[in-house]
Order: sequence, then structure tokens, then C-alpha cells
Amino acid sequence: MPEIVHHAVLPEAAGQRLDAWLVTQLGGVSRSRVQLLLSTGKVLIDGKTAKAALKLRGGETVEVLGEPEPPPLRAIAEAIPLEIIYEDDDLSVVNKPAGMMVHAGSGATDDARNRGTLVNALLHHYRQLSSTGGELRPGIVHRLDKQTSGLIIIARNDAAHLKLAEMFSRRQMRKTYLALLHGALKLDAGTINAAISRDAIRRTRMTTRRVTGGRMAISHYEVERRIDSKFGKFTLVRVRIETGRTHQIRVHMASIGHAVVGDTLYGAPTEIVVPAKGKRATADAERMALERNFLHAAELAFAHPRTGKMLELAAPLPDELSDFLKQLEAVRS
Repeated sequence: MPEIVHHAVLPEAAGQRLDAWLVTQLGGVSRSRVQLLLSTGKVLIDGKTAKAALKLRGGETVEVLGEPEPPPLRAIAEAIPLEIIYEDDDLSVVNKPAGMMVHAGSGATDDARNRGTLVNALLHHYRQLSSTGGELRPGIVHRLDKQTSGLIIIARNDAAHLKLAEMFSRRQMRKTYLALLHGALKLDAGTINAAISRDAIRRTRMTTRRVTGGRMAISHYEVERRIDSKFGKFTLVRVRIETGRTHQIRVHMASIGHAVVGDTLYGAPTEIVVPAKGKRATADAERMALERNFLHAAELAFAHPRTGKMLELAAPLPDELSDFLKQLEAVRS
């Protein structure tokens, strides 16, 4: 039998929607979870099922059948190929493809969202990973965005995980990325030192514009190549980050007016277009599109957490990025 929790509706709650009121009663439970309880008939008012939009009168008895939160997800093993650049008993370094999430989100509520991740592939490949990150993130010390490819370190045991995490916090990891930016950078090299925080309005974005509450973030960039094409000007840069904030390179580059190619979240166009005969773009205009961000974690250098031996590892640009670059350079203005 499911557990039944009884709640009395006080007179001052009269006029409130049932779903909104339940959120205040079931501390820490999301509104989406409350909606699921209601839609599956797990909420009764005076013994009868009720809709989310029901307006309370005050004095009712509300019964919640079962647990308000689902059990936490555990990552499951899947036979997904991995490109392993380095491995030993303590750690592995994997070249993650774009489009693969590192792990399922903490808000995931069903097994379908816990599929196809790097963690799923790791669990199939390795018998043991560190447990420090919890059952949903075994072995995960740091992350890469879903649409960012490149090198990521995996801890094979808890001792290695703790040491690697300490090295990250002390900035003892040298992480270098390759990024293609819109526009021509004025300087051949520079440093962006701007705190990053979550955008107050668009919660999927980060920003450098908030005055308070940001976390320090430092990115050093150096021009690798300048491209002047009929699609416009672009700059290929190497970026070394001292910190590892969410979307750091993407938001830093957008903050100086040079969005990463393909990064529509931070202002890049969905495609680059050459207007026909200098007029506005038409259906016949030449165009190119990239289905991911042109951002690749190309190099890692760090001391092995147990032996102290320096590891210097690299992953070349994946084919879709190198092909895009060749195509862009082949159509110079």
C-alpha cells in the first residue's frame, strides 16, 4: 500500500490553486513533480481526485498517495564506443564527441534521460570508477558542455578523484581549447578576467553583466589563424582557462563581441550567409551551417595524481570542425 500523507487546508489558503498550494506543503518538491502526482491521481481532496487548477476553499483534507519525489536515478551501463587517449589504474582521459552529455542532469526523472551519456559508456567499459561524484556521476571530476568536444579526465578510484579535484581547485591543470570566433579580434593575444553568474532572466545562459554574485573566471586567448572569407571575418583562437566556470569560454568570448561559431545561445547565427549580389539573403544565397559549437578541448597537461609524472595529452579537431574550417577557408573574399 502506498504511504498516505494528510494535509489540512487552512482558511487563509482559500482561493489558491491546488498545485501551487501543494508546492508550499511538500518542501523541496518541484512543481513539475506535483503536476505528475496530480495527473496520475495520487492527490485526493476529501477522498476524491482533483485537478491541478482546482481553487481551494479552505477546510479541505488533502491526501498525497506515495512518495512526492521519485527515487534518485542510478547511472546504467551502455555499450557506447569510447575514444580513450590515456588510461591507467588511477585515471583515464577520453576524447568526448560533441552531442554527448557527460552525465544525466540532477533533475532527470526517468530512465530515458539517463541514456547515451559519457557515464553510461564508462560504466560499460570499466569495472570500477570513483564514487565521489555519487551514483549519477561516477568518475566525473569536471565537465564539458554537451556540444563541446575534446579531452575530459575520468577518475578510476576515490583517491585519484580527490587529488584531481584538488588540482582543479588549485589551478594545477593546464586546459587549452580551440575555438572559431565570429569577427576579427583586434589583438593577437589577451586575457579576459570577468566574473560569471547565471543570467537572471534566461536561466539557461550565463553572463558577465551582473554586478554581484558572480564567480571569478579567467581566460587567456591567442590568435591561431585569421580568416577573411566572403562569409565574413573569423578568428581561430587557442584559449587557456585558469578557471572552469559553466560556459566560460562561450560567455567570455561573447562578452567581447566575438561569439563562438555555432553557439546560438550566445548570439551566433544559425548559419552564415553570403547575400546574393550584395543584396539581402535569398533562397539562392550561399550559406554554411555548423550543427554544434566550434569549441574543442584540444590539450591537457597535468601531473599524475599518484606518480607526479607530467602528462601532456592532445586531441585533434574532429572531422566536422576541420572540414568546416577547410570549407570556410576555401571561399576567401
